[in-house]
Amino acid sequence: MRFELFLARRYLRGRSRRFVSGITAIATGGVFVGVAAIIIVLSVQNGFHKELRERILGSTPHVLVSRFGYQPVPYAGDGDSVLAKIRRVPGVIDAAPFILFKTLVRAGRAVEGAVVSGVEAERERQMTGLAGCIVEGEFNFDSGGVVLGRELARTLGVSVGDHLALASPFGGTSTPLGLVPRARGFRVNGIFDSGMYEVDAGTILAGLADLQVFLNLRGQVSGFEVRVKNVDAAGSVARRISRELGFPFRATDWIAKNRNLFTALKLEKVVTFIVLVLIVLVAAFNIIGMLTMMVMRKTREIGILKTIGARPGVVTRVFMLAGFLIGGVGTGLGALFGFVASLLLNKYRFVQLPGDVYFIRNLPVQMQWLDFAVVCGAAVVITFLAAVYPAYKAARLQPVDAIRYE
Repeated sequence: MRFELFLARRYLRGRSRRFVSGITAIATGGVFVGVAAIIIVLSVQNGFHKELRERILGSTPHVLVSRFGYQPVPYAGDGDSVLAKIRRVPGVIDAAPFILFKTLVRAGRAVEGAVVSGVEAERERQMTGLAGCIVEGEFNFDSGGVVLGRELARTLGVSVGDHLALASPFGGTSTPLGLVPRARGFRVNGIFDSGMYEVDAGTILAGLADLQVFLNLRGQVSGFEVRVKNVDAAGSVARRISRELGFPFRATDWIAKNRNLFTALKLEKVVTFIVLVLIVLVAAFNIIGMLTMMVMRKTREIGILKTIGARPGVVTRVFMLAGFLIGGVGTGLGALFGFVASLLLNKYRFVQLPGDVYFIRNLPVQMQWLDFAVVCGAAVVITFLAAVYPAYKAARLQPVDAIRYE
C-alpha cells in the first residue's frame, strides 16, 4: 500500500516539485468550497431553529388544557379538582388557570384587535418567560393594570402609565337599539418584547381576577396552562392529561400548535442540504475529469508499471487513492474552515440583521456534530466514487498498447 500511496501522491504533484499541481488544487478547492458552504449554512439554519424554538417556549405555555368549543371551565381556586388531576400527571411541574379572549382595545383614537390573557402574575412567571422580557415598567397587574407587547404599544401610541380600554361584546347592556358592549379601562403597567412579532403585536396580559369580573366569569376560567419537565416530551404529557381528564377536555402541546412551522423548517433544512450537496457533486465530476486526464497523460508510466509486473489491482489502488486524497484533503479543510467560520459568527455576532424584518438582530449559529459527520462522510464517499471510472480505465490499459509508440 505504501507503493500505491507514493505513486498517488507523486501523480497529484505533477511534473513540478510543488506540493500539488494546479489542476489538483482546483479539484481539491471544489470539494473544500462545497463542504464549507454546507456546514456554514446548516449551522446558521440550526441557529435560526434554536432561536425560534426558544422564542416560542418563552412566550407560550408547554401545554394548554381547555374544553372543546372553548367553553368556560369551573374553577374553585388552588384546590380545584381538575387542577389537582393535571398536577398529578407524570411529567407535569405545575399548572395554572387562565382566561383567553379576543377583543378590541382602544387608546385615544387608535383601535386595534388583540388577544387578552388573564393570568396570575406569580404563576405566569413559572409558566412562560414573558416576565423576563419586560423592557418598560414592571410585570404586575396591580390597580387594574395590564402588560402588553411592544409592537401593540407602538401601534396604540401608549407607554407605561397610560390608559387603554378593552371592550367585551358579551355581558353588555341591552338597549332598544341593541346590545351595548361592556368596556373597561386598564392602566399600562409594563411593556414586553418577546422577539416574536405576532406575540408583541397582538397580546395583552391582565390579572385573572380582573378579567373574571369584567367578563362576568366569576368562578370560571378558559382552561389551564401546564409546565412540563421535558419540553420535547410535551406531546406525550398532553396525551396523558387528555386521558386523565377525559371528555370534554383536551390538551394541546406547543409542538402541535406550531407543527406546520416546524415541519416547514425541517423540510427547508433537508432541501438545503440536497441543493448544497450538488456543489460537491460538481466537484466530483471535476475529479473524474482530472483523473481521466491523468490516466491519459500517464499512459506510458502505467504501461511500464504493468510491464515490470504491476497487477491491475495495484494500478486501480493508485488512482483510487488519488481520488481519496483529493476528497479527504478537501473535506478536511472545508470542515475546518466551516467550523472556524461558524465559531467566529457565533462568538462575535458581527453579521447584523434588520430587526424590523427578522425576529432576531444577529445571525444565530449552532453547530451540530451530526451535521459535520453526515456532510464529511457524504463528501468523502462521493469523491471516492468519482475515482472509480478513471481507476477502472487505467487498470484495463494493456502494456503493449501503452508503450507501442515509445
